[in-house]
Amino acid sequence: MIKMIVFLGNPGKQYARTRHNIGFCVADACFPYANFQKKFNGEIASERGLKLLKPQTYMNESGRSVALAATYFSFEPEEILVVHDDLELDFGDIKKQLGGGLKGHNGLKSIKTYLKSTDFYRLRFGIGRPGREAVASYVLSGFTKEEQIQLPSLLTQASHIITQND
Repeated sequence: MIKMIVFLGNPGKQYARTRHNIGFCVADACFPYANFQKKFNGEIASERGLKLLKPQTYMNESGRSVALAATYFSFEPEEILVVHDDLELDFGDIKKQLGGGLKGHNGLKSIKTYLKSTDFYRLRFGIGRPGREAVASYVLSGFTKEEQIQLPSLLTQASHIITQND
């Protein structure tokens, strides 16, 4: 059973509506009234019997925040759901899975390092692959106009997947 949901992103207004911050976007759509407090190198809230965590360590060090919260609440990796962007899925494809490869995602690599496990759930939110643009620039870029039009319904879809399985 999921006890904590981790929403990956980067802190700061300059990253607010970027592809890499889709986790934060899902948190805001799914739990718009959550009262996040600063703790565990992140922001944490309690909603519907779940702990919600937005690490504020930047993506590459997300695991530090996740491990602090997981240790404090005595959560096992399989009780954690991580919501993150995924280059391997087309924009708008959303998939939930337990474990699996990290596919070069530095946030997931960090979580694996700190939890010493890949046995956590993931909600993979497809952002598609860049054309000729460098991956780092692409994930930190904003959504196209077409994607911005689709985003509200996709965030609702992700919210439904989360709330059906909490």
